[in-house]
Amino acid sequence: MATVHPLRSVFCSVEDGSLSSRHELPKSKPRPVYVICQAHQSSRDGSLTLDKNAFPLFSVIDIQEKSDFLRKAHFFVTTDRARLPQWVERPTLLKAEEDCYDGVIVDPTCLPKSADEFVCNLRASLSHWKGEKKRGVWLLLPSHLAEFVPLAIKEGFQYHHAEPSHVMMTFWIPDTPCTLPPNASHQVGIGAFVMNDRREVLAVQEKDGPLRGSGVWKMPTGLINQGEDLCAGAVREVKEETGVDTAFQQVVGFRHGHFVSFCKSDLYFVCTLRPLSSHVVEQKGEIEAARWMPLEEFRDQAFYTEHKARRNMLDLCLASWDGLYTGFTAQQLQSSSLARPTQYFFHETVS
Repeated sequence: MATVHPLRSVFCSVEDGSLSSRHELPKSKPRPVYVICQAHQSSRDGSLTLDKNAFPLFSVIDIQEKSDFLRKAHFFVTTDRARLPQWVERPTLLKAEEDCYDGVIVDPTCLPKSADEFVCNLRASLSHWKGEKKRGVWLLLPSHLAEFVPLAIKEGFQYHHAEPSHVMMTFWIPDTPCTLPPNASHQVGIGAFVMNDRREVLAVQEKDGPLRGSGVWKMPTGLINQGEDLCAGAVREVKEETGVDTAFQQVVGFRHGHFVSFCKSDLYFVCTLRPLSSHVVEQKGEIEAARWMPLEEFRDQAFYTEHKARRNMLDLCLASWDGLYTGFTAQQLQSSSLARPTQYFFHETVS
């Protein structure tokens, strides 16, 4: 339970670890103020040093002092003695689960709502995890708790990545080089080669992007969404840009490039797809025009004839279509490291 200390004065440590000016206690004591801190040390002159960095365990001190200064120093202050048991008895650590790399992942659904409580619990948790020889700490802060981001940075956390709904932050505990995986390093794109029985290629002109206004006709392209299989992404992009339904056949080849978008790397897969419909409806937002284009007209564009890598990839698409080249076909298999079945790509069918 709470311990009452009959003190005459109090010192409070501030953010940088230094001590503040002395605060004399008033002679009249109309109402006690309870300060919840992480350590207390009494001196011979009856003063008290409150240090919120020293130990992970909270103590409760009953002092006769106005609480403004203490609250600014990020101590928990209350005049309601009934609230003391919940502060003293409840766990002061952030709720978290261990990962398989001796790290911890903080539960974002159980974060405190108060900034002061968040800082104190975070410090207590870091001290506890350090004592348990934990390594990396993953802290997801939802958008509605964005005010906690600078507080976490002040405690030593770093940005890892951001999504529309949250910011992920990390902290490396040991005095060794950090081995936490970096933010996603690649984006994944596809190019979809679709040709019908009349040897007409499904081609599009971009309304936006680097080829806007160039007059170039190219195969439908796009980025794979998070959590989307490569095959499904290729079918989706063709449908979105041209309105044509297709069936995925195989991956012909791929390119691995670097410093493509905001210094990220890029994996670009060229795939062949079989058309299931023929009516073309171009995507109004991104596509200027779309049509079935004779193969010779499509292939003879300078866009392909003057660029060896593009021409080689197009030739492989044609060879694949004519049965002269075998690319990578997709197989849905159960992975040993993933919970759900996932796509594998092979030259030959695996039974």
